[in-house]
Amino acid sequence: MDIQRTVLWVVFSLSLLFLWDKWMVNTGKPSMFFPTATQQAKPVTGAAGSASGSAVADVPQASATAAGVATPTAAAVPAAAAAAPTHGETITITTDLVKADIDTAGGVLKRLELLQQKEGKENIKHEWYDPFLELVGRKQKVIVDKNVVMFDSNAESTYLAESGLIGGPFPNHKSLFIAKPGPRVLDGANEISLVLEAEENGVKLVKTYTFRRGDYTIGLKNEVVNGSAAPIAPTLYVQLVRDGNMPEGTTKFSRTFTGPAVYTDADKFQKLTFENIAKGKAEHATKADNGWVAMVQHYFVSALVPPEKAPREIFTDKVAANLYAVGTKLPLGTIAPGATRNMDVKLYSGPQESALLDKVDPSLELVKDYGMFTIIAKPIFWLLEQIHKVLGNWGWTIIVF
Repeated sequence: MDIQRTVLWVVFSLSLLFLWDKWMVNTGKPSMFFPTATQQAKPVTGAAGSASGSAVADVPQASATAAGVATPTAAAVPAAAAAAPTHGETITITTDLVKADIDTAGGVLKRLELLQQKEGKENIKHEWYDPFLELVGRKQKVIVDKNVVMFDSNAESTYLAESGLIGGPFPNHKSLFIAKPGPRVLDGANEISLVLEAEENGVKLVKTYTFRRGDYTIGLKNEVVNGSAAPIAPTLYVQLVRDGNMPEGTTKFSRTFTGPAVYTDADKFQKLTFENIAKGKAEHATKADNGWVAMVQHYFVSALVPPEKAPREIFTDKVAANLYAVGTKLPLGTIAPGATRNMDVKLYSGPQESALLDKVDPSLELVKDYGMFTIIAKPIFWLLEQIHKVLGNWGWTIIVF
């Protein structure tokens, strides 16, 4: 009889312990037994920071050649100058599909909210007695619809789109840009542009972000004006910078891929892991005159697509603790004093819907990597897209399917 009583007390005590642990997890605290990958991840520490709180990656180094085109012999941006903090303001652009925050410190796209894409999030308000109510069926988790956020920069995560010039003391993503006046809300127009200017040592970089109605593709025009007395040969870099944390709701055992990807006609589609980048073992195409680079996550993707036939160098790097970059360097050739050179790059950041991806680049559909199940997966995903158009929520779409 005493043994039975002891066993019952042990079972009861363990039940209380696990119930308490569940409440700890529900309130955002680490589990006492099974800490998740997300809980183990440390906040991102950038190489430098702006006053707005954005983590800032280091400026890429100019290489000797890029796709056979000689790059300038001038030194890259000095480390001391690159580390200097800049104080910028946040410019918010709103269209029918997106709400974008662009920092004048570097002209960095630091937040992108997809206004028509929803995801279910648990209501995070909890009380200490909630697990007991759930145990007896008197309380249900409250799921609310929230907009999907792509680029973001906060204490828990970092995801940025950066660009600038290397090959000399030129403006880069750590320079302070000045925003030209203009409309910030699309309203009845079909497109809206934000013009940012920065000048260093007589060289001016003009970034123009263009947002269009009904389009997740953002145009990024880079205009370089040589106002100095000598020829220059800068290289434009564009990069996606992201922390290595797994998206909320996934674990290290999940088959969903999150990370950089590279595509060229010669080497095709290549997925890269954060772990291999950190170890310097990431194998991918490094030189081409076509293709794109991307950051892939479940259902969504951000991709930088330079012009076809533009020689480029493709790079990946661990730029800070738990912070990784994938990008492209595009040599602009020699620019004479008083001359101007342009380079347009497309930035797609949105859902992995075939019709949308195909308009940007037909090969972008490869980010929906189904492996050996491609033949049956494509029609299934097409059906999911049709259901999502009606429901507007990926979580409910999967349940209905």
